[in-house]
Amino acid sequence: MPADNRVPASLPRVSTGIADLDGILGGGLTQDRVYLLEGTPGSGKTTIALQFLLEGARLGERGLYITLSETATELREVAFSHHWTLDGNIELFEMISGDGLEPDAEQSILEPAEIELGETTQGVMDCVDRLKPTRVVFDSLSEMRLLAQNSLRYRRQILALKQFFSTRQCTVLMLDDRSSDPGDLQLHSIAHGVITLEQTAQDYGSARRRLRVVKMRGMKYAGGYHDFVIETGGVNVFPRLIAADHHRPFTGDLVTTGVRQLDEMLGGGLAPGTNTLLSGPSGVGKTSTAMRSGLAALERGEKAAYYLFDEGIPTFLARGRSLGMDMQPHIDSGQLQVFQIDPAELSPGEFASWVRRAVEEEGVTFLVIDSLNAFLQSMPGEKYLLLQMHELLSYLNQLGIITLLVLGQHGIIGDVRSDIDLSYLSDGIVLFRYFEAHGNIFKAVSVAKSRVTPHEASIREFKLSSSGILVGEPLADFEGILTGAPAYHGGTALIATEG
Repeated sequence: MPADNRVPASLPRVSTGIADLDGILGGGLTQDRVYLLEGTPGSGKTTIALQFLLEGARLGERGLYITLSETATELREVAFSHHWTLDGNIELFEMISGDGLEPDAEQSILEPAEIELGETTQGVMDCVDRLKPTRVVFDSLSEMRLLAQNSLRYRRQILALKQFFSTRQCTVLMLDDRSSDPGDLQLHSIAHGVITLEQTAQDYGSARRRLRVVKMRGMKYAGGYHDFVIETGGVNVFPRLIAADHHRPFTGDLVTTGVRQLDEMLGGGLAPGTNTLLSGPSGVGKTSTAMRSGLAALERGEKAAYYLFDEGIPTFLARGRSLGMDMQPHIDSGQLQVFQIDPAELSPGEFASWVRRAVEEEGVTFLVIDSLNAFLQSMPGEKYLLLQMHELLSYLNQLGIITLLVLGQHGIIGDVRSDIDLSYLSDGIVLFRYFEAHGNIFKAVSVAKSRVTPHEASIREFKLSSSGILVGEPLADFEGILTGAPAYHGGTALIATEG
């Protein structure tokens, strides 16, 4: 009879111990396979490997950590820093001694030139046969490479180990510090799957870490780079946001900004599933307008989230109180979440995960990012900001979220410019400007774009007062307001006043 070459429809999966990494892998690692986890020193390989073994121990599986580079004491110190214990079902097996690498050695200095690679490989096999682990971590292949001294012998030994593990029902993580030639892909071709970790230093702020699944045989996974951080308690991965994976039905009924005249200018108000860019120079009223729109959402019973990149929460709350908008009760009730963000410490992927958590878990339907200028500083370049914002805004729009984006511009009057151009990504654009008239400086507001409503083309005066936001009638008696140097023509200018 012919051999049965059918492949099981669904092979068993093994959790890495990191839920979001399992999600990226489509459910975890395929059981009883050998995987390569590579990255430069400090990128997080040991932490991920320990989490992999700890997850197995939690499930009652025996784990084995074979180390050629670190001592058992050092590994326990790493675990202790995360409040973990390696007792129980996890065995630490050192293959380093004062005389070199030996299977029964306990501690010391590695001297690869004096050791036979075959003895080392045999030591690994003997240890696995004796302990019969379900999960194995082999740390690291760089020492094996030094022992082999040539690529052919090295490849043969790795293949021998792979074949050995395949007959022992072990799921194996092999760690490599990428100290070989970057173009050497021998390990990639041998391993069932490859995960690459990267760490990059910023000119200012904390280092950024990201991972990429290079390959996974027979598995569908989320490609591209995914940010992650190492915190007390382990690695926290932030899967790359893929907007196309997220949809839900919502109504398109317009809602108020809390200012009747501004609603008129927008063609009736703000539409769910759209984003609006509030653009203008510093101090002109962008944040205050966003706050008033957010307060209107809260008054409707919705949940809102405000992400502050430029100012602190106390300043934000004080600003609201001075304009008759007390946000504190809504924060206390949990209806409003305000986050103060340091762009030097937060990666774009982590920020996207915060937004997803607010929308999917907390039920937020109104969201403000203030401001995009500071958000830009968390990106390596403008094109990455545009790509990130495109995906994030598409995600929010497809879930029916109303999003306000605040963009500060350089200059006060005259030549006013922006660091970035997000106009093509925005469903609506509200422009704020200063202008001079009658020996005083005034503010003006106009709607330059609205994809979903027939917006008003006029320019109106805009004013902040202790009673809130005031928007006047169209400034029909002025020309050149947006340039900052208007010309006045007859009649009486309709300047908004308190009252």
